[in-house]
This record gives sequence, structure tokens and C-alpha cells, in this order.
Amino acid sequence: MIELWQTEWCPSSHRVRERLTELGIDCVIRQVPVRQEERVALERAAGCTTIPVLIADGGETIVGEEQILLWLDDQFAEPESAAEHRAKAEKALRRLIDEQLEKEAA
Repeated sequence: MIELWQTEWCPSSHRVRERLTELGIDCVIRQVPVRQEERVALERAAGCTTIPVLIADGGETIVGEEQILLWLDDQFAEPESAAEHRAKAEKALRRLIDEQLEKEAA
């Protein structure tokens, strides 16, 4: 099982989660503390405290958004449903932005 070490507030982690969803890949999500010095479990598992980190089934460790996305695209074929996932995400983001703009205008 693939493991993704990440935090919800991290934009890079978010983009990796989106790509995993687009590709239809199940994974274990491991939340890490905000402070790097408290990321003891991550350092033990991956040898670093930077996020996001993906640990593949075979134990290969990929660090950083760009490297993870490249690895995912190299390892997995994009299913037809990926475009649908992207369209839904864009629609949800537009709705969120519109709602925020309405709140600010009120």
C-alpha cells in the first residue's frame, strides 16, 4: 500500500492527493505535525522531515510534490475518469471562490 505523509494545509500535499484521486490510487494518508522538529515518525520512515513524501509499496521513498507527480505519472496510466475528477475539482473551487466573494461583499 502506498503511504502519503502530508498535512491538510500544505498546497503541495493537496496537489499530490488530487493526482492520487485522479489516478484512482488507494493510499494510506499519514498526517504529520506542523513543526518539522516534531516529525519524528516521518524522519524514521523516510529519512527526512519535508512534505509531501510518498512511500511506494516496495519501500521506495519519493520526496516533494514535483518528484512525486513525476513518479506517479511514470508508474500509473491515467484512467478516463481523471478528466472528470479535474472538472469536478475546478467546479468546486469556483463555487468556493464565489461563496467567499459573496461573504466579503456582504
